[in-house]
Amino acid sequence: MSSLGRKRSVLLALVLLAPLLILGGCGFKNAPVPPRNVVPVAINDLRADLDEAGATLSWTFPQKTMTGDSVEEISEFQLYRAEEPVETYCPTCPVPYGAWMTVAGGLRALQEGRTATCEVRGLRPGYLYFFKVRSKAGLWIESQDSNEVRFFWQTPPTTPVGVNVVSDDGKNTVQWQPVVAGATGSQAGTLRYQLYRGVDGGATVKLGEPMAASSYTDMVVENGRLYAYQVQAITTYPLGSVYSGLSGIAEGRPLGQIPPPDRVEGLRTEVGVKIFWDHGSAEDLAGYRVYRRTAGESKMVLVGEVELPYTMFIDAKAPKVTLYYSVASIDARTPPNEGARSAEIRID
Repeated sequence: MSSLGRKRSVLLALVLLAPLLILGGCGFKNAPVPPRNVVPVAINDLRADLDEAGATLSWTFPQKTMTGDSVEEISEFQLYRAEEPVETYCPTCPVPYGAWMTVAGGLRALQEGRTATCEVRGLRPGYLYFFKVRSKAGLWIESQDSNEVRFFWQTPPTTPVGVNVVSDDGKNTVQWQPVVAGATGSQAGTLRYQLYRGVDGGATVKLGEPMAASSYTDMVVENGRLYAYQVQAITTYPLGSVYSGLSGIAEGRPLGQIPPPDRVEGLRTEVGVKIFWDHGSAEDLAGYRVYRRTAGESKMVLVGEVELPYTMFIDAKAPKVTLYYSVASIDARTPPNEGARSAEIRID
């Protein structure tokens, strides 16, 4: 064989052996397995918060790898979803998860507790939904499955309307119009109402447990403080509950029964009509308001206000006609609450 022929044979042999040499040097044919010190720990706080439009899924960015090292960045999250009609649901069968959807990751915040969220809309009534999530810290670096969340979805009840508050001494009575439950027939659920309450401009938070009645009397209040109420309808089924939106806010301010002062009397003097009375008995009494009307008027008008410790008022602008006077006590709040007025006295 010529030297040229021998060279060609050697080159051909090298070409045929190259793939075997590469595979032998790599040692595997599948995706590489990342070391444990870069794989994030599995997410364990996946949760689903339901509202009238669907669900909002949320979870915390993993902070540690499987060996306890810090995770600086998550490239993305893989959110898995499955759905199953209630009629065909098998509690002992594997959950039929499909392909995942990608949720953006990012740098883990320096402070603990950075969260990721994903809104889920377009849910189908009468279905069970299942979700789990994985985090990725780079190519082939993927965590194990998170905890699984599941919930039942049905047509939500309508949002309560017509909410109003009737305030009285030491109590607020909240009322609203009954609502439509949502699904009917074989899939009808149990309708309840959840009340929310805020105090003096603060956020509304749950008050008590869901109730069947469309009214509630709140006895745990303080006179003079402003209370805000909202109502949410909840329909409960054997496999879960669905929620309406929150109603509009209705406010009420309970007021104490401030008794009027005792023994109101009066007389005309050269400087005007002098009205005087005994001290009132309210605990937080701050003063008094004096009202007047003429014999031909049906409505009294405020003509003066007196602070403690005084118990007298001179109406220097009183006309020289038959007049009627009444006095009411006020408390120390801002603005002050006014109690009932005393019986009228007549001044000729």
